[in-house]
Amino acid sequence: MYNNRDLSWLSFNLRVLEQAADKTIPLFERLKFLAIFSSNLDEFFRIRYPYIVAISTLGKKTRKQLNSTAEEDIIERVQTEINTQLDYFGKILKEEIIPALHYNGIIFYYNTPILDVHVSEIREIFLSSILSFIQPIFLDETNSQKFIPENNRLYLLVTLQDEQKVFLTHAIVNIPSEKLQRFFILEPQNNFEYVIFIDDIIRENLSRLFPNMQIQGVYSIKLNRNAEIELTTEYSGDLLQKIERQLRKREFGAPSRFLYESDMPKNVQLFLASRFNLKFEEMFAGAHYHNLKDLADFPKFNKDLRYKKQNPLTIHEVLNSGDIFNVLNKQDVLLHLPYQSYNLVLAFFNQAAVDPAVTDIYITLYRVAAESHIVNALISAAKNGKNVVTFIELKARFDEENNIRWSRLMKEAGVKIIYSQPDIKVHSKIALVKKKSGAQNLFYALLSTGNFNEITAQFYTDHVLMTTDLSIIKELIPLFDYLRKNDADAKTKIKFHKLLVSQFNMYERFEKLINAEIKKAAAGEDALIRIKINNLEEHGMIDLLYKASKAGVKVYLIIRSICCLKPGVKDLSENIIVRRLVDRYLEHTRIFIFGSDNPEVIIGSADWMNRNLHHRIEVCTTITNDECKKELIDYFNIQWGDNDKMVELTENYDQHKVQSDNPEKINAQESIYFYIQQTA
Repeated sequence: MYNNRDLSWLSFNLRVLEQAADKTIPLFERLKFLAIFSSNLDEFFRIRYPYIVAISTLGKKTRKQLNSTAEEDIIERVQTEINTQLDYFGKILKEEIIPALHYNGIIFYYNTPILDVHVSEIREIFLSSILSFIQPIFLDETNSQKFIPENNRLYLLVTLQDEQKVFLTHAIVNIPSEKLQRFFILEPQNNFEYVIFIDDIIRENLSRLFPNMQIQGVYSIKLNRNAEIELTTEYSGDLLQKIERQLRKREFGAPSRFLYESDMPKNVQLFLASRFNLKFEEMFAGAHYHNLKDLADFPKFNKDLRYKKQNPLTIHEVLNSGDIFNVLNKQDVLLHLPYQSYNLVLAFFNQAAVDPAVTDIYITLYRVAAESHIVNALISAAKNGKNVVTFIELKARFDEENNIRWSRLMKEAGVKIIYSQPDIKVHSKIALVKKKSGAQNLFYALLSTGNFNEITAQFYTDHVLMTTDLSIIKELIPLFDYLRKNDADAKTKIKFHKLLVSQFNMYERFEKLINAEIKKAAAGEDALIRIKINNLEEHGMIDLLYKASKAGVKVYLIIRSICCLKPGVKDLSENIIVRRLVDRYLEHTRIFIFGSDNPEVIIGSADWMNRNLHHRIEVCTTITNDECKKELIDYFNIQWGDNDKMVELTENYDQHKVQSDNPEKINAQESIYFYIQQTA
């Protein structure tokens, strides 16, 4: 009935990898897709793989309760798929990307002999720029326990023999790419630019680290560590301190993947497994180089080998007004990022910070930029005497440290900070501004499908609704009050209608909307469901979509990554089509459209995963403005019509290019930019 979520995610990462093989994509962007694939895989091993290994040890009855999540051979299937993808990665890089770089005047030393003319230059770089960061450690009985490989750090394992050839020993040499850089540019030769890994500069100079010893072998290694933070309601004390303690442990968490160079001898593998307490399923043969997410930083040499710059569009009426609140008094504003400028969101918070009539600002923060303009605006607002209440999620994975830092700065400035509870994440992206106008209170709401982050807003597709709709605002006020007080009794008292809030009414509303389409189909009416989300995993929602399909409802799904639903299965999901779009921008929008005539349109922060629907606070909103509804429906339809980057998923994780009768190439992301340009 359901596809495995991890195999489904791996099929998404394969689609990312396929972009690197696409010759229609500019060369440096193809390198970037290789980097994204590598980064994604690292995160998979830190977060999901330990879970896969753990559930494989459970009893058969327990595994059965987890359905497809715990298939008996899942470890083998995951490992096989990853190894196949890594082979494809190496083929793309060595057989396509590196020759293409050469064609464009760049020679990339990739496990290839170094020209004599560069040997002395490499030696000088090593001695002057790298050597002070090197700390060789011998793995003998006295030192082996002192060395603990850090997560995602690069090392060379060096096998050495003394001059008398009496004994063998092993040493670890760190590759300080995180402190220096991964790539060095060498002197051009014959009109070619040259690039070399820091790894190879160190390899070429290893004899200087081990005088009077013979180097028998050199092998690159890397360790991924489990990144999962365990927080339970049994914890006591300050949550902030708990998170910080867990962060300090994270870099030295349990091993989840040990990568070693594939030609490493078996006896050396066994030696390392013993020294680092590794299990067989944690050891993976890799290539000559690891951490190829660093390809994102490959030198560009001012060559025109990237996407053509696409300037974000502006809403001229707002720009000309210079007063975002005055515009919102007259109309809703719906932004489509990154096609439109994020400056209007920044203006919303910046103006609220200095407007004397603004008295209160409420906001939920999940992931913010390292140098966040929005958080600085909140700090300014508090210093200007406004009541600023910020709900900050300290458990936003990999952003905990940044959120802790900002929470302290805000608290010092007088911002009222509400920390998340240990047993629940607040993933919603909502804000509310209260403003005095004579004896009247005016409210301005902002609801987004993505984080309040001006950096990711440049390459994540998202929607932002700014509105004064009282039906929405009247529901946001008690929601913020609930978050502030964490009153369990409020769950029975607060009633939401325009908003869909997980833990309150979200699941029931989606269920009701799907059942309404089923009733239409039973009555012989046109019944249609269109949904665009990042992940579809929650079995209850999948079952409802299966039920809709069997009733004759047409179901069109655009799912970026995890999709546990099996489309096109006879007597189960024949009326369901699932497509995936991977392109220049990361698809992050969540749109829900129910019905064909005067459909109900909803946007929000929630994917259809167990965690989102049951264990987080997510917020979606019904779109009431007809113009905004039309834009979102058009947006979905444009994406559905893509015959360039869109693929269609099968029940067995395969993905095929969408077949289209239209001879003209339609690229959804380009078409949406043009659509917004025409309608602005």
